[in-house]
Amino acid sequence: MKAKLNKDENDDLRPEYDLKALLKDGVQGKYAERVQEGTNLILLAPDVAAVFSTEEAVNEALRLVIKLKKIPASETPAL
Repeated sequence: MKAKLNKDENDDLRPEYDLKALLKDGVQGKYAERVQEGTNLILLAPDVAAVFSTEEAVNEALRLVIKLKKIPASETPAL
């Protein structure tokens, strides 16, 4: 049995948004299989997605960022 929720206490959606309109194209369970596999889903901004053609390209770039972050500041050349 579901408990009845007080709309004022639990609704943090702004009045100018229509929840039904926001959810009209939603697909329940769309990513359920990937979640069960332990895959992290990340939505890239269109300009970022345009630069990377594959998930491996994204991963390679992120690994490079991680390596660069590990370099001590004293070893990095001045710009």
